[in-house]
Parts: sequence; structure tokens; C-alpha cells
Amino acid sequence: MIAFYTDRLSACPGEPVQIFASDDSGGPCTLEIARVGADRRVFDTVAGIAPGHHPTPDNADTAGCDWPLAHTFTIGSDWPTGYYDLALTNAAGERWHHFVCVRPARGEKTAKALLVLATNTYHAYNYWGGRSAYCDVGALMSGRKRLPDAMAGAIGVLSTRRPFPQAIIAAPDDVPRLANLRPRGFGERPWASDPTWRLRAQMTPYDGSAGFLNKWEHRFVEWAESEGIALDYATDRDIECEPAMLDGYAAVMVVGHSEYWTAGQRDAIEAYVDGGGNFAIFSGNTAFWKVRFDDGGASFICHKWRGFEDDPAASADAAQGTHLWSHNAFARPEAAITGLTFLFGGYHRLGLCAARGQGGYTVYDSLHWSLAGTDLYYGDLIAPELPLLGYENDGCRFTFGSDGVPRAVPTLGVPENLEIVAIAPCAFGEEPGSPYPPIIPPENLDIIARDVFGDPAYATSPGIIRGHAVMASFRRGRGEVFNCGTTEWAHALAARDPFVTRITRNVLSRFGID
Repeated sequence: MIAFYTDRLSACPGEPVQIFASDDSGGPCTLEIARVGADRRVFDTVAGIAPGHHPTPDNADTAGCDWPLAHTFTIGSDWPTGYYDLALTNAAGERWHHFVCVRPARGEKTAKALLVLATNTYHAYNYWGGRSAYCDVGALMSGRKRLPDAMAGAIGVLSTRRPFPQAIIAAPDDVPRLANLRPRGFGERPWASDPTWRLRAQMTPYDGSAGFLNKWEHRFVEWAESEGIALDYATDRDIECEPAMLDGYAAVMVVGHSEYWTAGQRDAIEAYVDGGGNFAIFSGNTAFWKVRFDDGGASFICHKWRGFEDDPAASADAAQGTHLWSHNAFARPEAAITGLTFLFGGYHRLGLCAARGQGGYTVYDSLHWSLAGTDLYYGDLIAPELPLLGYENDGCRFTFGSDGVPRAVPTLGVPENLEIVAIAPCAFGEEPGSPYPPIIPPENLDIIARDVFGDPAYATSPGIIRGHAVMASFRRGRGEVFNCGTTEWAHALAARDPFVTRITRNVLSRFGID
């Protein structure tokens, strides 16, 4: 078997990247470095790398692999910014993938827009060595534990010094979307995505939720490059470590599943928007969890639901805790910067969550600037046949005005000046008491009711799981935020849906990306 990881996930031209590898084939390995966008372009090939075989420690998921250095390469001065696939092939023909985000040269910008890769989400789902922030995946897939017990084995300290599972970081081109492409039939048992494909590919329930290749970010980049839209690239960690890098961009954007944010990353994006920057969110479940890095970036801290019980740093300083951004201890719900929250949204066309859902947004504010030239009017559905909606979606509470347009209820950080464009029902969890076995892992509604809403009794209210996906925008400081409200937006762009394409172009044009 061959596997490897790097000392960093991003680098600028002229900077070194170190590879730490293990291979039991006994022969030399070849490294291929290729930028992946609308096409795959190889920038370097290095032969004769001999990593040798090194065991994976039992605690690799929390403490890392500590493998010796196998090779160092330098980012070329002529390598354009982007996502670079690193593929190491051994003498037996086995191949392992990792990646590096190539940023523009320090102090330079090559585009008006910055795409922030959701690498914190990659870390949270990484179960190399057995466990992730979600589950003891190794025990689940081997059959040693059933799902509830395996989920109880999730870890809150995750090493960044280990490989990524290949189904996360190098999914095949035909990996299915995290959405049921058709409504559930009468009396039909609920399902999630394409269970037959996943069983055949031996994918875990967590493989589809993170990663670039053939997932949301890749699909968005393919579309952008085909439209002639230039992008600079950075990672979540870059934004935290170098917040000034945002200065001067007309727009910053996140795509797909930007679920995990550090305090430093959030500080940087808020300062950028308040100072006049534009923030485009083509994502769902955005900024849901507060996380942090320790040990100079070697440890990713993500205790999730046990963010205060299991974290010594949180005991000393609540601000260091890792939990829901909407937790009352932080007094800083994510909707204050995103406009929306997963707590008021949920799932669509997945399991029993809106299993017969409409699949697209219903337009309410047809005069909103994002719909200019779309030929969309009040009551129209946006891309239901794709479907546009699926997997995870963000929303808000609202009432209706006398003009029939929904008005945001300013609660849990949702801004009063939020302009709601379109909505669709979704669910934060599956209905209790149904005759079907649950598919979506249940959220900890008791913790949400107590620590977010301050009312333990709310955990049993139907309203806690009944929500809406929302597309909206709002002004903040001297800047503006647009939020598409769903993870699945990029798939609609990949399908060349004319309505979603025009809306996206309207957002980019308003935000100075022509």
C-alpha cells in the first residue's frame, strides 16, 4: 500500500512543500503534480522517490503518522494559482492522491475574486487512522460498531499530519450528488443519494461531504473557467493566518460546504465585508461549527457537541471553545455574517427530510437585483428538475408582508435588513415516529434547545426541525453578502441551468467580477 501527506496545504510560488510517505512495494515511486480546473494540466513529474515502508501509529488520527521526509518540491514561479492534485504512484501501479493549494505570489493578486477552499471541512471529515470528528469510521465500516456507538467514538483533536481517505480527496468523476434526484414514491422506503453506487464503491457515509475533486468546488471552478472568470485561491487556514490577504479583492467566495470556521477566519471575513468587501456564499451549512488549530497547525480542534465538556482550553476561556457558532457562550451566531443558518434550514431530498420536496426554490421577490434578466417571476420554481436543492441548506425564520414577500425575523443573528429572494421547505431532521428506519444521523436537539434557544422544552417542538432553505442578500457595514442557501448550487452551474447561471453572473457582476 502507498499513502502520503504534506507539511502544508497551501503555498506560494518559490515556497517548498514537503512530502511524507509510506510505500510497501519496494520500488521507486513517481510524483505527478497537476493543476485541476476545467482541465487537468501537469506541471511537474518527479521519478525515483523511495519512501520505504513505515507503519501507521495506532493514534494516527489524533497524533499524526510521523513518517520521515520522502521528497520536497518547490512551487514553480510560472504555476498559476489553483488546486493542484498530487499523485504518487508506486512500482506496483498503486496511486495515492493529496493536494496543495497554490496561491498567488505574496503581495500579488491575479484576479478580482478570491475562492476560499473549505479545507477545514476536509479536516473534520478526515478519518485516516480510524476516527473523524463525526464517527469511528473504521469501526463502523468493519462492523465492530453500529452507527450510534461509532458516532460516540468521534474525536475532537484531529491531526493534520496524516493522509486523507481517497474517497474524500480523490472521488471518481461519477461520484453521486448528496441529493435524491427524484421525489420519494408512494409508500417507498426513504433513501439517501445513490446507495447502490456507494455500496459498490465501498464508500463510507462521510466520503461525499468534503473534498475538491469532482465535488462542489471543482464543479464551480470548471464553470468559472469556462465562463472566463478568473479566480485566485486560498485555504481557510490562510485567511486566519494572513487576514490582510483579503484586502483589495472585489469579492471573496466560498462554495459547496464551508461548514467549519475558526475565529480568526471569521474575524478576517467580517472585517473585509465591513470595510467594503463583497462576500458571495455559494454554499450551504456555512460556518456552522466553530473550530481552532493548535500546535502550530498540526492539530485541528473540533469537539463539536462536547465542545465545553471535553476541551480543557474552553474550561479556562470560553472563547477558545469549539462548538456551534450559535452557542450562547459565544454570543456570535454565524447568521450575523452569513445572513442565514443551518439551524433554520436543514436537509432537502435526503432520507425522510423533504423526501418529496420541490427540488428548487420558489421565487417571492422577483424584483431583487439577483434576478435581473432571469425571466423569473413570483411563484416560479428555480431548477426543480435538477434538483437545485438537496443535502444541506441554510435559512431563517420569516413572516409575510402585505406585498406577499417574506420578511426575515431578526433572531439568532439573522439581520433585520435581510432581503429574501426565494424559499423552499426543508427539515433539520427526520420526522419522529415514522415507520421507516432513520437515515440522517439525528442532531442533538436537546443541546440546541438548551444552549442556543435557551429553552430545553423546545427540543420536543416540531418547529425545531421544520425549516426552509432561503436565498437572500444583505448589506453589512460598507459591504454586501449574497447567500444562495444551499450546498448544491455548483451542481446547477455544472448542469448549465440558465436561471442559476444568470443569477450567479448577476451576483458576480454586482460584486465587481465582470
